[in-house]
This record gives sequence, C-alpha cells and structure tokens, in this order.
Amino acid sequence: MSLTSESVHKVSQGNLPDELPELTLGWQVGAWAETYLAHPDGDGRGNSWRWTQSQLRFLAWWYAIDEYGNWLFNRGQIVLPKGAGKSPLAAAISCCELGGPVLFDGFDAHGEPVGREHPSPVVQLGAVSEEQTNNTMSLVINMLTDGRAEEVIDGLDTGISRINTAFGFLKPMTASARSKEGSRSTAAILDETHHWLANNGGHDLARVIRRNLAKMGGRSLETTNAWQPGEDSVAERTSEYLAAIESGRAAREGKLLVLHRQAPPDTDPEDEESLRNGLRSAYADADWIDLDRIVEEIYDPNNAFEDSQRYFLNQVVSASDAWMDSNEWDLVSTAEPLQEGEEITLGFDGSKSDDHTALVACRVSDGSIHLLRSWEPKRFPGQEIPRDLVDDFVAYVHETYKVKAFYADVEHYESYVDKWASTYGRRYRHKAAQRHAVAYDMRSKMKEFSLHAEKFVNAVQTEELTHTGDKLLRWYVLNAKKHPTNYGTVSLRKEGRDSQRKIDAAVCGVLAFAARQELVRTKGGSKRRKVVFH
Repeated sequence: MSLTSESVHKVSQGNLPDELPELTLGWQVGAWAETYLAHPDGDGRGNSWRWTQSQLRFLAWWYAIDEYGNWLFNRGQIVLPKGAGKSPLAAAISCCELGGPVLFDGFDAHGEPVGREHPSPVVQLGAVSEEQTNNTMSLVINMLTDGRAEEVIDGLDTGISRINTAFGFLKPMTASARSKEGSRSTAAILDETHHWLANNGGHDLARVIRRNLAKMGGRSLETTNAWQPGEDSVAERTSEYLAAIESGRAAREGKLLVLHRQAPPDTDPEDEESLRNGLRSAYADADWIDLDRIVEEIYDPNNAFEDSQRYFLNQVVSASDAWMDSNEWDLVSTAEPLQEGEEITLGFDGSKSDDHTALVACRVSDGSIHLLRSWEPKRFPGQEIPRDLVDDFVAYVHETYKVKAFYADVEHYESYVDKWASTYGRRYRHKAAQRHAVAYDMRSKMKEFSLHAEKFVNAVQTEELTHTGDKLLRWYVLNAKKHPTNYGTVSLRKEGRDSQRKIDAAVCGVLAFAARQELVRTKGGSKRRKVVFH
C-alpha cells in the first residue's frame, strides 16, 4: 500500500502548519501501519488499521525531516477531546517505533526520503498509574497480534507487561522515576499528561524520560486532554514551552510539534447549533463520535460546563482566579498592526531585575492594544536590564509614532520618567498627572488603577478593545490573577511574588488603554470617536 501527500486534505490541523512537509517519512510509516497493524477495539477490531486524515497529517509532520535527514521535531504533544482516539493513535505510533521504517536511510532515485526500522528499538509507554499503561498496552498488543506484524518484526513476542523483539522491546514505565534513570530509550509515549503532577511523580518521570531519550537521539510524544490551568501538570508546562517558543522567550527555537484542535472561542453553549459546530471543530474527522450523546452529556445539569469545555470542546478553561478569560481575549484578536505615524498612547512599567520591563501602545483611533517591546532581565549581563537601552527605544517610538499621552510607573525609573516628560511632554494632549506629563505612580494610585483594570476587562468582554493576537502579549495577560482590593474593585496581580509567570505587559496595557480613554474623554484626541464607558 502507498500513502502520499495527495491522499491528505487540509483537515483540522490545530497548531500544525497549513501546508504539508516537503520531506517526511510519514507516508512510509503510515503505509506500514495500515499494512501490518490491526484496529485494536470496538466494532472494527481485527480489521486493518486506518489513519484518519487528521491523524495522517500529524504523522507527516511528526516524521518530517530536513535535507540532511534530521528530525524537525524532537518533542510532540497531541491534545484531543475525550473519545477522539488519543490512545489508539499513541498505540499505533508505538507499534511503528517498534518495527516500522522510522529511521532515515537516504533518498531514492526520485529524491524522496526512505526509512528503515530501528536496529534495536526501546519504546516506553509512560504514565503515572499502572491502570493507564495497561490501557494503552492492551491496544498495542491487539494491534500487533490481530494484524500481520509478526511477518516483519523478527522475534515478536507479546507478553502482558512487555513486548519483545529479536533486538528490542516495548514496555510500560510508571512514576518510580529514580529507578529508571539511565535507561536506554529510542522513543516514548507520555500518556494523559494532564494527570502528570509534581505530587504523583509526573514531573520527575517526564524529566527522566526526556533525559534518557536525549542520549539516544530519541523523541517523546505526549497525549492529553485539555488541562486544568494552575495545576502545573506536565501538559500545562509543555503548553507554556510552546508559548515561549512562539513569543520568542525561549532561549532557542524549540523543536516542539503540537496538535491542539479545539472549538472556536466564540462557541456559545446556550445555542445548540453553535455548540454542535464547536464540537465538530474539536472532533473533526473522528466520525465514530455520537455528537447527540455528547450534547446530552453537556446539557446534563449535574455536569459543570467548565468540565465539558475541557473534555469535549478541548478548550483550556481559564482558572476561576484568572484576571482575563482566555477565550474572551482570543476572540478580540482582530486588530491590524500599527503603522508608522499613527496616533498612540503609551503605558510603561519598569524593573531593574527579576520582573520584566515593558512598553505597550494603544492606538487612539480604535483603542487596540500593541506590545511594542519587553525586556527580560536574565537575557542581559548581570541579569539587569540596561535602562539606557529602554530609554533609546522610548526615543525611537516617539520618532516613529505620534504619541499623544504617556502613563509610566515611576518606580525604578524616576529620573528617566522626568527626562521623558521634559523631552516629549509638550507634544502630549493629555498629561498623566496634574503636575507631571508622564509620571503615574501606581503606589499612590492603586484605587484609580484598579478602576482602569476593570474597564480594560470590560472593554475586552464587550469587544471594544482589540489586539493583533501577539503571542507574547497573550502570555503576559493570561498570567495575571484577580486581585480584589479594599476599594470594592478587582485589579490584577502576579500568581506569587517569585512567580516566573510575569504580568508586566498586562499592567502596561491597562496604563496605555487608560491614557487613551482619558485622552478621548477630555477631547484631547484628534479623532472624535464615541467611546462607551462601563
């Protein structure tokens, strides 16, 4: 059997690239599985294994290589809703790693990559509970024994707790991580990583597995449901690693492939048609799913809708103490980028070390928010942000745009705030304070700032505030937690004093938006646009 890129349509790629990879072993691996593996359970048990279109698209990218035969990705994560086939997919890939053509073996006469089996494969099925490894292991056994795998895998011997071949093996691995340090491993499946926590050994297990893979040039692939934010699961940490890569915060470009297919953020659970469309997006071509049964489950009054969002719509639901709802934030990512010469207001929050420093703009014409730059202390010598560098960038912004107002927190940057007021203050149409064009001392304006923070959230909820979808700005905003104040208002705060989930650009966004709102309210803006306050 032959599988090619022509057999794969553009189906619900989640985070995957829109196109297909130029070079991949995926087609050969996929054909091997459909030839030698069996469907492991259900009505189709014993029939030849068949990939869905979306599974095959993921396979193509998971086995994608560069022109030298090097993997494009060393880590992967598959986030799918309940019942969408995560475990059978993981089992099939495990079988391929055990006996399929998963290693690059040169190019054929047409320039297409050719694969070969691993000479001594060691495949691990990782989970924090024995019950979970048994579940996936049973699927692997059925795929191999009900199919034709013994025709091509020398010495195949399927036991209950371990599968041996003439030169390798596949076995489960649970959370007794210390005893596994140093084990050989060529491939690993980390199953249900939303359950892998610090208190059940999940973090240690993930670290050990990845270290063991690194020395063998192996790769790890996670399967998971949408995780509970704030639990600090392995799944959540992988998502944060992806966010760091996408936003440029990672030390280097990581080789992480993620498939996370979910319902659109504007899915309305109170509208059954909208709900069904959201479920179709999340489940895509998992045509064995009974949507009527899932809709019934979601509308069961005994079930919390937040759980349904995670398990069925595959959405990462914001924690109850989150300052900004992630779906609401994503829904307003409709703004166009800033153009040179546009009128803006600025918000600034500075730090010497530990916390970040950031500068955010709000476009006067439409109230959209734009992260102009942020600085992370650990990227600089002595882990301290050079303030002259920040000053130079502020000058660049004033040369590039028409700055109409500037709110800058004064802490750590008192002399620079004075300098900015002296240099640029005459240009502004609205001052931050009665006696200072720029200084916004948050230590003495906590009540006022909290009111602005509430207006910011409300403007997102009513879609009056938009942004461009910037990944780094999203990270800052979604890191923020609710902070009830003594004034009866809700402001924002960090997760904890020493937390590395920084919120500095979120604070700057509130300041920039507040400056714009006050500018327009006092008719300081050059464009008289009606602004609704709540």
